[in-house]
Amino acid sequence: MKSDVGNSFAVLLLAHGTPERVDEIPEYLRNVTSGRLVPDSVIDEVKHRYGLIGRSPLTQITLRQAELLSESLQLRVYVGMRNWKPYIADTIKAMRNDGAINVVALCMAPQNSRTSVGLYRSALEKQAEGMAIEFVDSWHDHQLLVTAFAERLQAARERYGRESAILFTAHSVPSRTIEAGDPYEQQAKETARLVAKQARLTDSQWAFAFQSQGMSSGPWIGPTVEETLQALKNAGHLRVIMQPIGFVCDHVEVLYDIDIGFREFGSRIGIEVERTESLNDSPTLIAALAGVARTASKRFESAQAIG
Repeated sequence: MKSDVGNSFAVLLLAHGTPERVDEIPEYLRNVTSGRLVPDSVIDEVKHRYGLIGRSPLTQITLRQAELLSESLQLRVYVGMRNWKPYIADTIKAMRNDGAINVVALCMAPQNSRTSVGLYRSALEKQAEGMAIEFVDSWHDHQLLVTAFAERLQAARERYGRESAILFTAHSVPSRTIEAGDPYEQQAKETARLVAKQARLTDSQWAFAFQSQGMSSGPWIGPTVEETLQALKNAGHLRVIMQPIGFVCDHVEVLYDIDIGFREFGSRIGIEVERTESLNDSPTLIAALAGVARTASKRFESAQAIG
C-alpha cells in the first residue's frame, strides 16, 4: 500500500463510541442525541443495562482492531468516535500533528445508513478541512467480511448443534429513515443472505430480524427479535443461534440485548437462545478491513494522479 503520498497517508477507523463508566452515561447520551434532552427514564434504563454487563468493551476492541490493521498494512491507523473518547475532532488534531493528511476513512458499521455512517461522515468533514479523504460508504458485501461471520457461525453450530435455527440480526433504525431511501435495510439483509449462503444454510434454517429498537417516539423497522423468536418457537424450534451481522465487536447491544435480554425472553417462551462469538480481533475481519483499505487507497491515489 505504499504510494507517492508516503508518510502523509493513514487509515481512520470511525465508530459510535461508548463510555467506560456508568456515571458517564448522561454526557454520552447527550452526545448521541446531539444535545437534545434525554428523559431520566431512558438514562436510568441505559445505566441499568451497563451495570449488568460491567462496561462496554467497544473502544478497547476497536483500538485493538486498529493496532492489528496497522500491523497488516504497515501504515498508521487511527480511531475516532462520534459520541465518546477518542472523539473524531481530537483524533483529527492528532493526525494533523503527525502529518497524516491523506486519509482512507472506514466506518466500523459495514452497512451504510445516514443514522450511523452518514453521521460519522458529517462529523469527519466538519473537522477535516485541508485533508484529502477517501471515505468508504459501505463494505457489507466484502467477501472476507462474509467469511469472517461464516467462520464464527460454523463454530457456533458445532458447539450448539447443527439443528439449531439461525437468527441473523442488525440494529433497527427509524422507519422514516428507510422511507427516505436509506440503503441500510437492504444492505443488512444482503449481508445475512451472503453469510447464510456461505454457511450452506437452506431458507428454512435461518431468519432475519432487527434488534435494539430505539426508545424514541415513532416506528422503527422490524420484524423484531421477540416476534421472530416466537415464530421460530411456534415452528417447533427448541434452540436458536443468534448472529448480529450488523456489528463487528462486542458492546452493549450484544452483551446486554442478546446475552441478557433475548436469552431471558427465549426462556420465558420456551426456546433456548445462544449466540455466535463476535468478530472482535478475528484475523479474517482484519484481512477484510485491510482489503477494503487497499481498494480505497487505489481510488484515492488515482484521484490524486488525475488532480
